[in-house]
Amino acid sequence: MTAELDHVWRQIQGALRESVGERTFGLWLAPLRCVSLDRENLVLDGPPEVSAWASQRLSRALASATASVLGPGVRVSIAGTGMAAQEAPSPLPTLNPKYTFEQFVIGPSNRLAHAAALAVAEMPSQAYNPLFIYGPPGLGKTHLLHSVGNYVNAFGGGLTVRYATAEEFTNAFLAALAARSLETFKARFRDVDVLLIDDVQFLERKARSEEELFHTFNALYDAGSQLVITCDRLPGDLGDLEQRLRERFAAGLVTDIESPDRATRVAILRKRAAHDGVDVEPGALELLAERVTANVRALEGALIRLVAYGSLTRRRLDAQLAAEVLQRLGVAPASRQVPSIVAVQAAVCERFSLTTEELLSRSRAERVVWPRQAAMYLCKELTDHSLPAIARGFDGRDHTTVLYACKRVAAHIAVSPPAYRDIEVLTASLNISS
Repeated sequence: MTAELDHVWRQIQGALRESVGERTFGLWLAPLRCVSLDRENLVLDGPPEVSAWASQRLSRALASATASVLGPGVRVSIAGTGMAAQEAPSPLPTLNPKYTFEQFVIGPSNRLAHAAALAVAEMPSQAYNPLFIYGPPGLGKTHLLHSVGNYVNAFGGGLTVRYATAEEFTNAFLAALAARSLETFKARFRDVDVLLIDDVQFLERKARSEEELFHTFNALYDAGSQLVITCDRLPGDLGDLEQRLRERFAAGLVTDIESPDRATRVAILRKRAAHDGVDVEPGALELLAERVTANVRALEGALIRLVAYGSLTRRRLDAQLAAEVLQRLGVAPASRQVPSIVAVQAAVCERFSLTTEELLSRSRAERVVWPRQAAMYLCKELTDHSLPAIARGFDGRDHTTVLYACKRVAAHIAVSPPAYRDIEVLTASLNISS
């Protein structure tokens, strides 16, 4: 493809992304390649299966995108031979330059994940390999993944980095199968020093893609390359993924990211406002941080909405405007304050006349075991913390210990009225109204 033809096709691809969305584009249009162009015809080529589907279902979108770039009257056709796909594989996403360690706000909810990602970026394949970061959507897993890649690109002395979501890995694999270009696919994902795979849960129930990632994982690991993987849950909870792949994921360091606490949410908003060069009054930031607690993505979205609304109405970005924006977003005031792990432990110690040292100790005495298990159970039921985070709050225990304690408490309160009363009283004391 000539440079001019390549430029035109990239412009058309941009229009297609906007019209059909990133998911449809990645699956059905990214594998297509521009073969030739004259005043009347634009000829594309790609894997037969992809080309047939695109011709049938996306011909109107292709024609519209082409007309927006080249003007009306240019006919679009897709050869479907797969030859162009063999020559040039579909593009993978590039790293987002805005996602760096400097722009990542550190707090209690993500401190370990940040430290591990930075260690991996500084010493690929020497610190933790693989590094597996998990947590709910919108908390910063992708930010850390891109930060690793950007750091290695800047300071890695020429080490090569490849980033892809699990969905994009699958799409590229299927396109390579259709085009009979598996060797090209393998070279793209195995001839690298650092491989970053995002949202690996997407591979569940995709047997062939799972198998290919398993072999890719082994090839990279044996070659001394670094792997960093993100997911929405623990490796052991990926029940529809092959056991051997789950075992590979769990073989290195597994660390979680949780929802940020209030102080971290305020810091995130301050950094984002400073980065964007907007003057937001502290009261507005405090209100957004107090009310938007779901995840970082929702938090930054609320700030963007506030700035946009202020710009349109020419009003100050203060607490009053923030309250109006939150109301428009349907965000109600918090009904209660979520207790901390320390608060739960303190309440349990008071009820059972224990010291914190006794509660967190390794003692197996009966007077200590039940309160400790009750405290773990209440932390799981009343706080927003994950099992590993709760375990860390109990003198660095394993998350399986917390899970076991929760099961024991649930069974005990079902048959023991005194035990049920303990949990009932503690729950009432910890559900503090705001």
